[in-house]
This record gives sequence, structure tokens and C-alpha cells, in this order.
Amino acid sequence: MSAVLEVANRPEFQDQTTFNLAVWEKILADPFYARLEHRIETNAHGQVLMSPPPHYNHGETQTDIALLLTQLMTGGRALTECPISTSRGVRAADTVWISYPRRQQCRHSSGVLTRAPEICVEVLSPSNTTNEMLEKKALYFEAGAEEVWFCSVEGEMAFYLATAPDQAARSLLCPD
Repeated sequence: MSAVLEVANRPEFQDQTTFNLAVWEKILADPFYARLEHRIETNAHGQVLMSPPPHYNHGETQTDIALLLTQLMTGGRALTECPISTSRGVRAADTVWISYPRRQQCRHSSGVLTRAPEICVEVLSPSNTTNEMLEKKALYFEAGAEEVWFCSVEGEMAFYLATAPDQAARSLLCPD
């Protein structure tokens, strides 16, 4: 049923990204996963992590953020549900902004970015744990993000910069 590479049968890959891309291509080709409405991510071992589709309000907030980024930023694109190869598998950022040059450099035929976009935004859900979000923030920075934003359920935005350990007052890339 599952086309995910088993850990015991995992061939040796040069790096995590190569492994992530191979796993993701198998997931995309598997009819079982194609008919699911769940959000799919993977861990570092190629195992599928699924969560139910987000609440309607979550998707609405993702779209609102993408529209604002499109209006305020030039030289790139805002996207939602963006899969990114990380050192711990493929993770999907809720909304991103990626410059055209970076998009050309790091997009792969599987649909997974091999480097994080400049801005990765997570819309927080009541089910998100603090540790989960701290891990995602660290993974996005490690994968090349310059900023990670968290949008609370109430719509308040928290900004984190790769160059500073603490929460920033505002975004440097999109100060408006």
C-alpha cells in the first residue's frame, strides 16, 4: 500500500535532500496517498506524517497572508502549502514568499523545494505544540530561510530572523 522507502531498506544517499526527493516522488506516485485529503509530510526516515486538513479559518489565513505578500513584495511569488526538504524530512510551510532567483535554483520536478524560501510562515493551530513549532522554525532556518513568521489564531504575527535568536519587532524583508 505505501510506497515509502522502509528504513531497513533505505539505500545510502549522499544527503538527506536526495533521500527526501526520492521518498516524495514515491509518495506522489502512490494512488493511496493521491486520494487522501490529509496534509502529508515526512520525517528524516521517509515515514509519512499525516494530519487532518486544516480548519477553514486556517486556509483563509494562509490565503490572506499570501495575498498581502503578493501586494507588498516584488521579485518573487507567494505560495501556500509549500513542501520543503529539511534535514528531518519534507515539511510543508503554510505560506511562503520565494524570490524568482531562488525559485529557479531550488525547485525540483517532484514539487519539493531543495532550499527553503526566504520567508516561511506557519499559521498556528490549537493542536500545534511549542516544541513542534520550534522544530519547524529551526528546520526552515537550517534549510536556508531568512525569516520565519508565526501567525496566531488571533491573527497576531511573530517574526523571527535567521540573523537574530530572539523574536524581532518586524520583518526586515517585508517591513510593511
